[in-house]
Amino acid sequence: MPEASCPAEGAGARDTPSGGVYEWYRRGLELLADRHPDAAAILLARAAEAEPGSRSIREALARAQYDAHRYREAITSFASLIATNPADDYAQFGLGLAASRAGDLALAVEHLALAVAMRPDSAHYARALREVRARQTRESA
Repeated sequence: MPEASCPAEGAGARDTPSGGVYEWYRRGLELLADRHPDAAAILLARAAEAEPGSRSIREALARAQYDAHRYREAITSFASLIATNPADDYAQFGLGLAASRAGDLALAVEHLALAVAMRPDSAHYARALREVRARQTRESA
């Protein structure tokens, strides 16, 4: 998306957006909800840089990266969430989905299986795991 039409209110990647970290986070969530994940990822990366300990910001950044088809970046972001809390089923699920989209099916199965083990009641998690395992079977045949 050209910088001039970027919905991040004209803020380029090197410019400091106006407001504080909380405003960057809120605006990033709005951009994500409005289906502007690239702009959201730029703003949320800036917020994460300013507040690296914020799980909320880092999770939103990982979601924006995933939605922007930046799967390798999303893998890294979800992995950092898991490193600080291995029991985070959503981060396990997100890493699994991102790995699947990046073509790393073994990594995807590993993390989706962990998410399912943590939340066996989640039909969404189980469905994603079944789909990746089926894809893995097809691709290995």
